[in-house]
Order: sequence, then C-alpha cells, then structure tokens
Amino acid sequence: MTAVTLPPGLRLDIEDDPSEANIEVLPQALEAFNESRWPRHQPWKALGVFVRDRDSILAGLAGETYAGWLFIKYLWVSDDLRGQGIGRKLMAGGEARALERGSHSAWVDTFGFQAPGFYRKLGYEVFGELDWSPQHKRFFLQKRLAHDPS
Repeated sequence: MTAVTLPPGLRLDIEDDPSEANIEVLPQALEAFNESRWPRHQPWKALGVFVRDRDSILAGLAGETYAGWLFIKYLWVSDDLRGQGIGRKLMAGGEARALERGSHSAWVDTFGFQAPGFYRKLGYEVFGELDWSPQHKRFFLQKRLAHDPS
C-alpha cells in the first residue's frame, strides 16, 4: 500500500465491522455532493418485494431506485418455491414499482452458478463480467424498462 500522509490530527481507520451509523454517513454525504452537481435528481429509495407465509419470508427482491435506475441487490426464492414463476413475479413487481418511481432501466449482478440465464430470459443483457475465481464468473446485466429515459 502506498504511504499517504494525512493532515495533522486525522487518522485512517480500517474497520471489519463498522457501525451502521458510520456507514450511513457516506451515502448521505455523497447524495449531498450529487445534489450540488445534479439538482433535483431522483433520490435513493429502498424497494422490497416479498412472498410471505404469515410472517415468514419465502422469497423476495430487495434493491433500490436511484437516478433513473433500479438496482436489484438481492433476489432469493426458497427451494420449495423455485420453478413456479415466483422469481418472475418478484422481478415484475420490482420493475413495475421502479417505473412508477420514474426509473428507465434496471441492473443486477449474479454469479454464473446463480441465475444469469434467468435474467437473460427476462430481457436482461450482460454489460460486464469478472473472473471471480477459476470456477466462477460474476455477471453484470441491465435491462431498459422504458423507452424514454427523461
């Protein structure tokens, strides 16, 4: 690592288990910076779509919308529900809500052993990939949700 000299009184802390409060400082500060350069852009907004049996979550999508994009952070369907179209319903619900919020596109990342084929069937296209390990690749996919990104 390159030696960096910090101004007097400052220190560099590397934390393996940072507090949520410390982490939350970063998106708030970044959003303030972004707003100063891009006034009135679409703000970060969490999104969740769930399949429940009473209080138990059996499948779900979690992500966020920001600046015209839906980012799908997690998509999971329990083993008992796989192959029944639940994943498609979760994706359709997330995409519909993203459109309501003014998003024009969506993106997701997945490992080769997870669901790249599933996302391709839904119209997502690979825009990047990483060699994650000798046996696995990580794929980044995107899909246009609306024709006019304005």
